[in-house]
Amino acid sequence: MVKFAHHNCNFTFIMLSNRFRLNELLVLFYRLFLAFFFYFIARVLFYTYNSDLLSVDSLGQFITLAYHGITFDRMAIFYVNSLFIILSIIPVFKSTSKGYQKIVFWSYIIPNLLAYSTNFIDFIYYRFIYSRTTIAVFDSLEHETNKGTLFLNFLINYWHVFALCIILCVLWIYLYKRVRFTKTIVIESKKMYWISSSVIFVGVAIGFIAGVRGDLKKTTRPLNIIDANRYVEKPEHADIVLNTPFAILRTIGKTSFKKVDFMDEETLSEYITPFKKYNKNEPSTPNIIIFITESYAREYSGAFNQDMNIPNYKSYTPFIDSLAQHSLIFPNAFANGYKSIHGVSSIIAGIPSFKDAFTSSPYPKQEIESLVSTLKSKGYDTSFFHGAPNGSMGFLGFGNILGYDHYYGKTEYNNDDDFDGTWGIWDEPFFQYMRKTLSEKKQPFFATLFSVSSHEPFNIPAKYEGKFPVGNQPIHKTVGYTDYAFKRFFEESKNEPWFKNTIFVITADHTNQIDYDEYKKLVNRTAVPILFYTADERYKGINKDLAQQIDIYPTLLDMIGYDKSFRSWGRSLVNDTITKPFTINYGANEYTYQEGNYIVRFNGNEVTGFYDINDKGLEKNLISNTNTEMKQLEMKCKAFIQDYFERIIDKKLY
Repeated sequence: MVKFAHHNCNFTFIMLSNRFRLNELLVLFYRLFLAFFFYFIARVLFYTYNSDLLSVDSLGQFITLAYHGITFDRMAIFYVNSLFIILSIIPVFKSTSKGYQKIVFWSYIIPNLLAYSTNFIDFIYYRFIYSRTTIAVFDSLEHETNKGTLFLNFLINYWHVFALCIILCVLWIYLYKRVRFTKTIVIESKKMYWISSSVIFVGVAIGFIAGVRGDLKKTTRPLNIIDANRYVEKPEHADIVLNTPFAILRTIGKTSFKKVDFMDEETLSEYITPFKKYNKNEPSTPNIIIFITESYAREYSGAFNQDMNIPNYKSYTPFIDSLAQHSLIFPNAFANGYKSIHGVSSIIAGIPSFKDAFTSSPYPKQEIESLVSTLKSKGYDTSFFHGAPNGSMGFLGFGNILGYDHYYGKTEYNNDDDFDGTWGIWDEPFFQYMRKTLSEKKQPFFATLFSVSSHEPFNIPAKYEGKFPVGNQPIHKTVGYTDYAFKRFFEESKNEPWFKNTIFVITADHTNQIDYDEYKKLVNRTAVPILFYTADERYKGINKDLAQQIDIYPTLLDMIGYDKSFRSWGRSLVNDTITKPFTINYGANEYTYQEGNYIVRFNGNEVTGFYDINDKGLEKNLISNTNTEMKQLEMKCKAFIQDYFERIIDKKLY
């Protein structure tokens, strides 16, 4: 018997026949239905938290996306419930007994609630990475020594998400227990019981296989993350179709670092130039300082938004805006990834990250030509500064691979009075620490500083509370604080003997919280600033060409007149007349390639869209009117990807 309890009333439902296990099947289906029901609730909440980024036009459109999402929910639910399903259908005569059902209960509740809770991560984290969380997120945490503190901060700052998770999990358990067996079912015919059990086992097995694959067609591969894009018109809608458990499960033990073969080598060489050499500038050895500024999206700086025509626009970087008047800036620049380590490998080594981080792949431990190696060959002292605990973000390990001479972290700073309590040393004192350290070095030197303060939980030193505009997003006041740290650094550095012989670069690792609709557009979600400054202002002006992080490396070598050929997928932003301005990155499960008049969206197998270069929201797909330029850009995108994976896997990054 199965007991359905409602308030104080008990309704006993007696099945037609115990011998065919129909009652057990109905209970199994009910319990699986609960999983689908709660996944739907999670999808609604995911959209609610991120509605401004997901651009759903109507309730009908959301329902359609949710309907397509059932396929991906089914795969995740079936994977997670594998043991539960087996325990529910194996022919055990006392499978409805209280003791056995307790085992079934825990085999259901523990995996389901653990998997289900990962959906809640993306209520918040989606706003940082603009895609569903995959197993790669755990690579980002691998080198963090303060995981407990970060988790505690998350619980405090986003308590409402945690509360929702607890409430829904408790409700799930409650509904599970509302339908249960009241007593062990008596088996009237063991023969019929075994026959029916065998039929049920085969039927469920077939259904399970179809569920986790998508269907039973022999030629159909199991669904992957990119398949969600088949059901949508806007790329960001694929993240509504997906669920986080599926995204994590489908990326466990897998890497996107596999060779592709879109064209032969001769054709490949027509579309990509992986080695560069610039001869315009005489060889020189100026000092070089690169600031990789945490989460410093282009959106926050007025100098980079002069022609954006954003209503009621407000800048939070008064010093950077003033410095930009004496610098060469690129207000049409983009990041090549969406995490901090992506930015470091892109900027310093010219190696972007796409679906998976290069540094988390099996291939980063190899000889890599980069700014570090090329500048060291010219006698530069090389240093990496990061105020976080040493090893955080994986920077120390990757820095060692690149060959930095020195690493300066929280340990070397050696003053916890300036620790922000979460990430590292506050930006203002750490910037000054770098200045003082560099002043003790022999020139020429190359220094990279990765800032920490403009990061969630978005705190600033107590003594500066009220000094910087609060703005509309929590990050805005920390952007103002880091801008002040820049101001203090440049004010103090002007008096240093090395200042006038230094090229300064200011950029960001990735973007962060979005305030203006212009930057909610899918392509603009990776928009970052790129600025070059020298005291003599020999590089000055506004260049509106497309630019990207991987262009910084070749640009600096061009500026100093580096006289050897070097590996680079990027281009010099000041002298390159051969490679046309372009950008490439990965988001919403597809590659985005920009060049000339168009934006190309490519899912790794085929082009899914062509868009006008100004259509950053990807509103109007022009794929039905493909022209010659579009076909050329498709080939360039494919050539880049093919050469990228081949060089990394074959260890030809030099």
